[in-house]
This record gives sequence, structure tokens and C-alpha cells, in this order.
Amino acid sequence: MTILLTLLILALILWVVGLWLRSGEDLTAYDHPVDPAAGEAFSRPEGPSVEHQQAVADIKAMGGKIEGLSQKQRLQFTRDFMEDVPRGKTFSCEFVPVDADGVPAEWVLAPGVDGSRRVLYIHGGAFIAGSPNSHRTITSRFSEVANAAVLAIDYRLMPENRRIEGIEDCKTAYRWILANGPAEKGPPSRLFMGGDSAGGNLSLVMSSWIRDEKLQAPDAVIALSPLTDSSYSGPSIRKNLLTDTMLGPLFGMLLKIPTAILSWIFLLQNRFRSSNPLVSPVFGNLSNLPPTLVQVSESEMLLDDARRYVNKARAAGSPAFLQTWAGLLHVWQIFYPEVPEAREAWDRIDEFLQRAETGTI
Repeated sequence: MTILLTLLILALILWVVGLWLRSGEDLTAYDHPVDPAAGEAFSRPEGPSVEHQQAVADIKAMGGKIEGLSQKQRLQFTRDFMEDVPRGKTFSCEFVPVDADGVPAEWVLAPGVDGSRRVLYIHGGAFIAGSPNSHRTITSRFSEVANAAVLAIDYRLMPENRRIEGIEDCKTAYRWILANGPAEKGPPSRLFMGGDSAGGNLSLVMSSWIRDEKLQAPDAVIALSPLTDSSYSGPSIRKNLLTDTMLGPLFGMLLKIPTAILSWIFLLQNRFRSSNPLVSPVFGNLSNLPPTLVQVSESEMLLDDARRYVNKARAAGSPAFLQTWAGLLHVWQIFYPEVPEAREAWDRIDEFLQRAETGTI
């Protein structure tokens, strides 16, 4: 009886600590619609395009192949799938491998690009997959619209590495790009930063770190469907589980795990509380940040991550903006140029970069 009571007390303590690990600032205050001056919503009367529907069908077919795989097999399948994304595509850009002070990377150079204009791009892939190669569709288009040399970095992935090591790679690469271009040394004449999904998370983490370190700030930051809250407290995490074709099948199982246990799992995997701003930028100080554009689909699980971040940043006085599209895939911008909605998103990014550069934001 004494042993049973001890185990129950221990379980209760672990449960309470697990809830504390997840606790942080109450973000519900930022669940309101974005200020009309800072938000735009796009939709098509007839719904998503035929080309987008084909992309959805392809993703669903991939999801069927994952069923029944072990965790190790699922990891490898995800990595292989992402590396195949650019297969068969023709790019006008040049891809040049480079060592960014120990961080593997590649320069992505559109024809005639101005090398003094630079972009640091951080790829997505749930922190476990992706590479400069997997995201060449995005980085090549970024180089074109920004007229800039894009440094796409190959930061260390989990689970082979700890989360902090990937963050440190981003910091190292940022310091390096401040002094190095594709063919010349010296500071950039213009500097932008961007990322998608996990890379969007890292970009927003970096944005605050750059401010705190008093380094040259980016002229603009672009975050595509970013994860901003690793405690998964946003309403859309559960509300959009069934409408998120990309993330729902991959991460829906996590939502079946009790919150306290999930907090312990996160701590053991990442060595951080899930509400730590180093992994959840929405919980941090969002004042004095550069112009930031966040794009997200209204159907995806990370919708409220995006909305809360933009609302909190604006409340802190930072020029953050939100653009949403109805019924689209997570990070649909990667399906450029085949999907019309991807072309539309890149046109909006182009406009935002121009406004940031001319100081008209």
C-alpha cells in the first residue's frame, strides 16, 4: 500500500511539473483579428485552383505511404520525400556550395543578381528534415524577387543533434553573411531573412536575437507558415487538424498525448521548456523588430501561431503584417510556379520587400 501511494504521489508530482513546463504567458489576448491595416485575406470564389488540388492529391498519396512505418522509417521517408521536391524542375539560378564559418550552405544566385544584396534563408522540415536542396524552389524565387544572393543553410537536424545546435548554426551563418557575399567581403547593402515552417520559427527566433545582440538588422523578415508556439496552445492546432493536409497526418498523433506528458517529452528532446522564447518566439519580447511579413493558410494548424505572433508584435510596436489564404496547403509557396496561389504569394512578398526597402511600410 505504501509503495502504491508513493507511486501515485510521484505520478502526481510529475504531472503537475509537466503542466508547469508548458505554462507561459496567456496568449489568448492575441486571438483577435489582425488590424485591417496590417492584414490581408485572399481567396478564390471557386475555391483553390486545379493545380493546388493536384498538389493536395500528391500529399495525400504520400500520407498513405507513411502508414505502418516505424518511427525510424518514417523519418527517412520524410527526408527522402523532401529531397525529391525539386526533382525534374529547371532552375535559372546558379547553386554554389559554400562553408559559412563551419555551417554547410549554398549560395542561390539568380541571373544578374547583385551580390551585395543578401538573404539568409532557413529551410523548414519540422527540425528533422530538409536541406538547401529540398527548398531550391523557394530560395531561387527569393533570389529573383529580392534581386539578392540567397544563403541557404544546412543547419544541424534532430534527432541526431540537439535543437540548440541548429539554432547556433543559424546564429553563426547570420554573423557570417554580415561580412561575406558570394564573391566579395564586406557588409551587405541590403539584407533580408526568411524561412518556412520550422525555418520560419528559427527566423523569428533569430529576429529577436539579432536585436538583443545589436547586430545589423534585416531590412525585412519573411516567415511562411511559421511555428511560433512549441507548446501548441493555439486554437487552430486542434481546430484545423482535419483540414491541414500536410501537418495533420504527420503530427495529429501528438495531440492524443496528455499535455503534461507531452511537455516532458518536449523537455527531454529539446532541453527547453516549450514556452521558452528560444523555441517559441511568440513568448518573447517582440518590440523593436524589423518589418515582418507572415503568410499562412487559413486551413492549417499553425494559423493561430501566425496570428498571435503578428498581433503581439504589433502590440509591442513592431511593424508585423499577416497575409492569409483560404483552403491552401502548409507552405504552398514551395509549389511555385505551377500553383497560381504560390505565384500570388510570391507577388505579395515581392511587394513587401520593395515597401520595406523604400521605407513605405
